[in-house]
Amino acid sequence: MTKKQKKRKKKRGTRSIIQGHLERVGSAVFERYLEEITDLIAGNQGVYALYRRQKLYYIGLANNLKGRIRHHLKDKHSGKWDRFSLYVIRKENHIREVEALLVRIAGPAGNSQKGRLKRSMNLLPKLKREVKRKQEVERKKLFEERAGAKKKAVRRKTKTRTLEKKMKRPLKGFFPTGKMIYRKYKGKDYKAWISGNGKIKYNGKWYDSPSVVGSVVRGGKSTNGWRFWKYKNKSGELVYLSELTK
Repeated sequence: MTKKQKKRKKKRGTRSIIQGHLERVGSAVFERYLEEITDLIAGNQGVYALYRRQKLYYIGLANNLKGRIRHHLKDKHSGKWDRFSLYVIRKENHIREVEALLVRIAGPAGNSQKGRLKRSMNLLPKLKREVKRKQEVERKKLFEERAGAKKKAVRRKTKTRTLEKKMKRPLKGFFPTGKMIYRKYKGKDYKAWISGNGKIKYNGKWYDSPSVVGSVVRGGKSTNGWRFWKYKNKSGELVYLSELTK
């Protein structure tokens, strides 16, 4: 293949599908200068659009653009459009698909039928399946995380109970120099002091367990003192005593 032939082939391969166009031309211009428009489009096929007051009204396909638009001056669309655009398309196998695509995208009021994409696969069912699959994965992950958190909380609670059962003073050794613990309950602030040997002083009396002291504050109700009382950590933040068992 010569250089010239290659150049000609390359030029053919990059030709635009649209050969010419007229946009937003008044219907009166079409009626008055029909011959001039005929010379421009030369009976070519293409896609046209009709407008009413700048709003898209109808999209159509025609092998003879001149004849088709002229027909719309007298048929059921007569008086419903005042401007038109046309796009001359060189002979293509997919011209009907182009029209269908435009109708589906724009949805003009004058088109009674939705554009048909005959050989196009509807991807919505596949998308639904993928969404369902991902939701199932997310659901499993979510509930596994919840179950894991629940098991962790149960283990922590069991650990604190075991600690209290094994030791007479479960807080012994945690605060060698002593520590103040706090709790706000029913709008009232409470404080107790943990000594270095683990005994807890509240309201002038000594107790061995934070749960017992918590029960006293709550009027005898069963209380998990490790999740009731708080102390200030090294950062000065109030955290539950249960943090000591982690």
